[in-house]
Amino acid sequence: MTAPTGAGRTGRIVRARRAKESPRPPTRPGPPDPATGSASARRPKDPSLRRSVALFRAFLREQRDPEHCYTLLARDAADQVEAYDGPVRGRTVVDVGGGCGYFTAEFRRRGAHAYLFEPDVRELGPEPAEGAVVADGYLLPLADGAADVCFSSNVLEHVADPGTFLSELVRVTRPGGLIYVSFTNWLSPWGGHEWAPWHYLGAERARARYRRRTGGPAKHTLGENLFAVHIGPTLRLVRGRGDVRVVAARSRYWPFLARAVVKVPVLREFATWNLLLILRRCPA
Repeated sequence: MTAPTGAGRTGRIVRARRAKESPRPPTRPGPPDPATGSASARRPKDPSLRRSVALFRAFLREQRDPEHCYTLLARDAADQVEAYDGPVRGRTVVDVGGGCGYFTAEFRRRGAHAYLFEPDVRELGPEPAEGAVVADGYLLPLADGAADVCFSSNVLEHVADPGTFLSELVRVTRPGGLIYVSFTNWLSPWGGHEWAPWHYLGAERARARYRRRTGGPAKHTLGENLFAVHIGPTLRLVRGRGDVRVVAARSRYWPFLARAVVKVPVLREFATWNLLLILRRCPA
């Protein structure tokens, strides 16, 4: 694990901001939640086909134009957070594993107090986001309940212990707060990342093919910085916790049947592509 730096300063910043903030703007009202009896955000509609196509085209250009790809993805992810939890303006958002800070920048653009925590200093890029902290997702330098929203995009497949990682996201989220977690599952067509879809024939064979094709080593190695995370076990893990409620489990990018496909064992491991979990921290 990478030793966290700037822990005390960041913790004080978050606590100080929470202490002096005016009351949060009201979130969009919704129907009473059957589990708690309180109002919750209305269930968002499935996004459009146009949106899915735009994201896929941007993904295909990722290597040539990462700025466009990740700026669009960050805007889309922030839209998803606000669809489930209302505007982020004036709220504390913790971005765990956000790389060079596209998501953090988008949340800040919308008026949130957003903080980036990234374990790999190389991922921060030449110009890290202001206030970025090098910290391991297993041990975030934050007080319990510091975040209104805890956000993690495409990180879970890069940690060896998803259960511990999820527990830390829950710990730093206040009761009633939102936890956004998405990941590319191993049996997805993109599960092997840069050496997909050849991972279906075995990780080592896929890495060897990547080296032959590109002349260089692959960025990811199975069992080191990429892990075979599956949808079924992950759903059982979060549903078995007593400190969170699953608000939504859906394909992150599909424009239709996004929730239905996640309910079908076996099929979901191949057809979901990327699982999005929206979790609500239960009251203490």
